[in-house]
Amino acid sequence: MTVTRDEALKIAKVLTEALPYIQSFKGRTIVIKYGGNAMTEEALKESFAKDIVLMKLVGLNPVVVHGGGPQIGDLLAQLNIESHFVNGMRVTDSATMDVVEMVLGGQVNKQIVSLINRSGGRAIGLTGKDASLIEAQKLVVEQSSEVLNSPEIIDIGQVGEVTKINREVLDIATSSDLIPVIAPIGSGQNGESFNINADLVAGAIASALGAEKLILLTNVEGIQDNQGKLLSTLNAKEAERLIESGVIEGGMLPKVQCALDAVAAGVTSAHIIDGRVAHAVLLEVLTNEGVGTQIGDGL
Repeated sequence: MTVTRDEALKIAKVLTEALPYIQSFKGRTIVIKYGGNAMTEEALKESFAKDIVLMKLVGLNPVVVHGGGPQIGDLLAQLNIESHFVNGMRVTDSATMDVVEMVLGGQVNKQIVSLINRSGGRAIGLTGKDASLIEAQKLVVEQSSEVLNSPEIIDIGQVGEVTKINREVLDIATSSDLIPVIAPIGSGQNGESFNINADLVAGAIASALGAEKLILLTNVEGIQDNQGKLLSTLNAKEAERLIESGVIEGGMLPKVQCALDAVAAGVTSAHIIDGRVAHAVLLEVLTNEGVGTQIGDGL
């Protein structure tokens, strides 16, 4: 393919713009929660894999945590197992947990590993149960009741929350040329499995590793103000104010809270970015403009 002089100059400009970011983040860990359109559309899947491989090649340490809710729902439907949700969380009985492990730990995880490897990387697939990577406990869900004086406890089965990240296996991977790809399945004290929200797992891993960045891929442009305008940067106080005023609500609320928790735990910055944009991760990490909202205390 012949490249014109103008095209070559544009490429050179992009590379030189990326240089200071590469120098600044070399050797640092970037935790990326992978999901949404970026995980289902072929062109976006390919661009994501190339982003991850390039990050590793230039000296950054990407760690991928993935979801898989739609794929779990599809297989449950095929098996005639009805899905139920409480506060947006899938009720996970033992039969559903078997499907979750099969889909997240098997199908989805291996597809992502294969995708990265085909792009020239060396990915390794893990679940939170491998080497006791993610220790978890049952998530207690409370719901207000007009009848009872105290909140009602709702049992949603084997849905968990992270209690500890054992980082040894991740340290081995990030100090080598391996790229960890992690399914959000945790292990309880008695070896039982827990289905955990992938955003929360990514946040917990970023905090445990002292990551430079936590990146959450979404199907929206980023965080918007009350006029619908994208906010490219946001500090913790501003984010809390938007939550209190109801501007940040619905499905964006737990993502923002996850980002705030990670920053409070020492992650330098968290990013909620538009995964519908090709090469969204590289654009956010290695360019001046970015493709979403950056949250950090120093902003």
